Amino acid sequence: MNKDIQYKILAFDIDGTLVDEEKNIRPRTKEAVLKAATAGCNIVIASGRPVNGVLRFAEELDLKNNNGFILALNGGVILSLKDNCIIKYATLPSEFYREIYELSKKYSVPLMTYDKEDVYGSFSFAKTVISEDIYDKYIQIEARINKLSCRQVPDLCKELDYPVTKFIMTGDGDYLAKVEPKIAEALSGKADVYRSAPFFLEIVPIGIDKAESLNYLAGSLGYTMDNVMAFGDGYNDVSMLEHVGMGIAMANGCDEARAAADYVTSSNEEDGCAEAIYKFVI
Repeated sequence: MNKDIQYKILAFDIDGTLVDEEKNIRPRTKEAVLKAATAGCNIVIASGRPVNGVLRFAEELDLKNNNGFILALNGGVILSLKDNCIIKYATLPSEFYREIYELSKKYSVPLMTYDKEDVYGSFSFAKTVISEDIYDKYIQIEARINKLSCRQVPDLCKELDYPVTKFIMTGDGDYLAKVEPKIAEALSGKADVYRSAPFFLEIVPIGIDKAESLNYLAGSLGYTMDNVMAFGDGYNDVSMLEHVGMGIAMANGCDEARAAADYVTSSNEEDGCAEAIYKFVI
């Protein structure tokens, strides 16, 4: 470990941040991340995606051999790839599933979650989206970018005889912006509600966000949030950009993310992550 490096943990959102618009890690960005890992930084992929949607990027960066972690589902799941273990796994209380389901009906928004989990090494992760509306275009986006299959069910609630890590309501961004505060109020004290993209309204366990989970991970490694640099572009990145030692927003990021950051780097199409790593880390 290079003891002169202030930022011991580098946390990267995926979409709009670590990857370009074709969902690939650009060569210069990959080179910079690997150099940071070689210098002793712990590399974290911090995404709203389920584990299955993160794995190919973790493998491309060889996180198992590069001080690597996956922080999936906005922090509901933390995996140590080096130690092949689960550090954290949070689920929604089952007594609220019916209420969440009924809210989706009340506001006429499709609702999805993930199927029972399969095993990857010592980890388990979902490989299938389940919904009553699998042909909804936004649910199709979620399935496609995470390489998940889809399973249509007649009654979503009747399928849920297992712990659920999160639900997603989908819809036009303007409409979701209107119903978000109403759904958040209805679920106050039961679950946290926020948008990860204009068309995704996520319902997650209370206290689960990227900032909280990064703080948990940093503490487990003997560091504080002052030792964390985080990169993001979206609504669900705002909390971590605000609370880490150095928050880096992408030029293509939403207004909220850029306002929360300490530094705005180039876009994801212009190797913005690499620019910030070379400027502040190595």
